[in-house]
Amino acid sequence: MAKLLIIDDERGIRNTLKEILADEGHEVDVAENGKLGLEMAQAKSFDLIFSDIKMPEMDGIEFLTALKSGDEPLDTPIVMISGHGDVETAVQALKLGAYDFLLKPLDLNRILITTKNALESKNLKQETKQLRKKVAAKGPQMIGESAAITRVREIINKVAPTEARVLITGPNGTGKEVVAHLIHENSARANGPMVEVNCAAIPSELIESELFGHMKGSFTGAVKDRAGKFEQADGGTLFLDEIGDMSLAAQTKVLRALQESEITRVGSDKAIKVNVRVLAATNKDLQKEIKEGNFREDLFHRLNVIPIDVPALNDRLEDIPLLVDYFTGQICAEQGILLKPCKAKTGQETSDNCGTSSSVSSSSPAQK
Repeated sequence: MAKLLIIDDERGIRNTLKEILADEGHEVDVAENGKLGLEMAQAKSFDLIFSDIKMPEMDGIEFLTALKSGDEPLDTPIVMISGHGDVETAVQALKLGAYDFLLKPLDLNRILITTKNALESKNLKQETKQLRKKVAAKGPQMIGESAAITRVREIINKVAPTEARVLITGPNGTGKEVVAHLIHENSARANGPMVEVNCAAIPSELIESELFGHMKGSFTGAVKDRAGKFEQADGGTLFLDEIGDMSLAAQTKVLRALQESEITRVGSDKAIKVNVRVLAATNKDLQKEIKEGNFREDLFHRLNVIPIDVPALNDRLEDIPLLVDYFTGQICAEQGILLKPCKAKTGQETSDNCGTSSSVSSSSPAQK
């Protein structure tokens, strides 16, 4: 059962709409003008509102504007009703956030269909919000309480609010991507995009197009203009993963983009300003790569403003039980399986969850 509000200065229309919608099982309130309707809408939560446009004291457009503007606009769908086929008014109402626009005399089938669709739309929006909250809750986490991982967490907390570039190093599987996400999510750019590029996965002949975009016809297969990752990340964060595998030609252009805060698409001579914070990661020793001529030293210094070295699991064995608990719980939650007490005795246990034990061999795998 949905809660509906009908606002109309004509008693006959109010009562007719109320009877129709109440017969469908909805709880229906009525108001005789926009001012009273606004007070009711602000005092009580409704799932759908029908509002006439021509009313005394406050017309429907003023009512709609009051609810859909401001710092916290009401997300309840509002269907506007009018006795005049005024296209301009209909367009204005829809621009202001109305869900739909109905003309008098009202058609029964149209009312029922509009009500059904509006309520489904509201439910869909609510489900989307809940899913987003769940996704946010399952966002990247840094599991561990060892001294090594605590140091990494402290650096993240200090550097995230700044605009400093960060170079994240460490072996494969240590969580460099998690570090990058945590920096972005705790920065002033958190509401902006975070765009990721795996430099090792893109062929060298395509890396420039991927990063900087291209113009139609600039090379075979360029059938339309395309924005690159720098443009897509404008106002947010660009994460260059496996930066050590980038070609020298692309490194030169990345260096220029960092120096000038602008890029040029492949096949164009027009410079495009970009506002991007760059985070980079690699599992390679870039100092060694510089000596061997595989990486530009000036680019290294541009990226390595704040270095973060993520420790391998071999350097924080005490975190393994916490990781086992975390991943076991995550898998069980995803599969709808209850965690079971562990009956097997392997050393001195520190948890009731199967597989979690404090006796960890020094020969345990270094990385997940």
